[in-house]
Amino acid sequence: MRAAVLREFNKDLVIEDVPMPECPPDGVVLKVLACGVCRSDWHGWVGEHPRIKPGQIGGHEYCGEVVEAGPMATYKLGDRLVAPFILACGKCPACHSGHSNTCPDQRLPGFIEPGAFAQYVAVPFDHNLTLLPEGLSPTVAAGLGCRVTTAWHALTDRAALMGGEWLAVHGTGGVGLSAALLGKALGARVIAVDIVQDKLDHAVGLGIDYGVNASDGDVAAQIKKITGGGAHVSVEALGINQTVQASIDCLRPLGRHVQVGMPVGHTATMQINMNTVYMGNLALYGTRGMPAHRYPSLLALIEAGMVDFTPLIAREIKLSETGRELAAFNGPTPPGVAVITDFLN
Repeated sequence: MRAAVLREFNKDLVIEDVPMPECPPDGVVLKVLACGVCRSDWHGWVGEHPRIKPGQIGGHEYCGEVVEAGPMATYKLGDRLVAPFILACGKCPACHSGHSNTCPDQRLPGFIEPGAFAQYVAVPFDHNLTLLPEGLSPTVAAGLGCRVTTAWHALTDRAALMGGEWLAVHGTGGVGLSAALLGKALGARVIAVDIVQDKLDHAVGLGIDYGVNASDGDVAAQIKKITGGGAHVSVEALGINQTVQASIDCLRPLGRHVQVGMPVGHTATMQINMNTVYMGNLALYGTRGMPAHRYPSLLALIEAGMVDFTPLIAREIKLSETGRELAAFNGPTPPGVAVITDFLN
């Protein structure tokens, strides 16, 4: 099968013919129908993700069709499935308590084992997957596996965002724009923050209430003026020091900051003003992925027409163009995300 393989950090991925994956006894092999290109993949491509090494086949935002099922598999041939990027064991205390995204025995295609920048991908622990709803295209569904599920968990399970509250989202890439759209669907008033005006215009065009250009000065002061005192919830969707501090600074007393952006490599350790946290009685939440049992609540929102993620998809690309998309994350990116839909070229 064809796959895009990381051979050198910061170099174009190499398209290679590699062996078909073996089917796990408790899982399936999927023919990949679509796979998103995510900033988390970029962290590995530049060599800052500690788990990703040369030889890795990336890709963790995938949707596919079952072409082989193991003897203990949950699904059958022909099923079309959406995959979370964290595959939890289902047996440990974390899984039993409903927090499977913290499972200590989790499997991670695209990070440790071969991912979906390929024609086929093996998926163990397939009880984490869910059937693709009718009416939801594989291209849009591919984006649910990381950016949308992460945003949903951040807003509902971590921050407990409520209708009528002010939500600030710092960074309008895939996960940031997903958080903004979900915030609107939950009834919040939403402010998007970025340094790329086209991305802010895109967000406002999709119904986001305000766009704040971080290049125009003090972000926190602008948000406090708009909201009359600060956001109730603020999401940081980049993983860099400057936006983390801006996210904390823009909150009103008793506000909730949610760390969605991945702090890894040179951003793993940051300096923030803890006095702001102390004086404001703020809450700081970390979040990563989403427990698989939360899929029905998210998919129900989509199927009911309360949120449309079609505008999230800006580009459908070939497998051979994946490296180009990863390199684009080296600078400010255009609106929307890229999804691989052509695995033959």
